[in-house]
Amino acid sequence: PLSPCASGERLCSAEEATAGSGTYTRHGFIFSSLAGCLEQRSEDGGLPVVSVVRDAESQLLPDVGAVVTCKVCSINSRFAKVHILYVGSTPLKSAFRGTIRKEDIRATEKDKVEVYKSFRPGDIVLAKVISLGDAQSNYLLSTAENELGVVVARSEAGVQMVPISWCEMQCPQTHTKDFRKVARVQPQFLQT
Repeated sequence: PLSPCASGERLCSAEEATAGSGTYTRHGFIFSSLAGCLEQRSEDGGLPVVSVVRDAESQLLPDVGAVVTCKVCSINSRFAKVHILYVGSTPLKSAFRGTIRKEDIRATEKDKVEVYKSFRPGDIVLAKVISLGDAQSNYLLSTAENELGVVVARSEAGVQMVPISWCEMQCPQTHTKDFRKVARVQPQFLQT
C-alpha cells in the first residue's frame, strides 16, 4: 500500500533501505525529495529500495481544455460513449468515461450531424474535455475542431482504415468507404 509523504520527510534509516528515485540520503537517513507516495520494492537478497512517486503521476485527471485520446464503446442517435485512455500523451492508470454529444461532434452544420456517420464502437478518437465529470465521472468531450475526431478506425474486414477526406475513411483492402468525423492529426498526439 502506498502511503503519502511530504517533501523533506524522513522515511527511514539508510541502513534499512536503499534510496531510490524521489529520495536523498543525509546523516544516515533517507528523506523524501518531493511530495507524493512512498513506494518500497524489495530487491533480491539486498535492501529494499524506497522511492517516492509524485501524486500527479499516480492519478492524472482529465482537465477542461485537455486533449484526450479515447476509445468509442457505444453509440446511439444522441451521443457516443467513450473510455478516456490518454491525457495528452500520458496513459491513464484507470479509464475514465466520457460522452461526446451529437452537438459537440462538429463545429459546422451541427443540425446535420449523425453520430453513426461520425464514430463507430472501437474507434480511437482525439477529443477535448469541455466539462468535468459528474458523480459517474462522465466527462463531456468535444471533437468540434479540425484536429479532433477519429484517428484510428478499423473496417469490417478488421483492417486499419485510411482517411480520404474530413468525413470519410476507406479500407485499403476492400476499398469500402465509411463515414467518420476524421481528425486532421497533429503528429504529437498520435498514439499508435
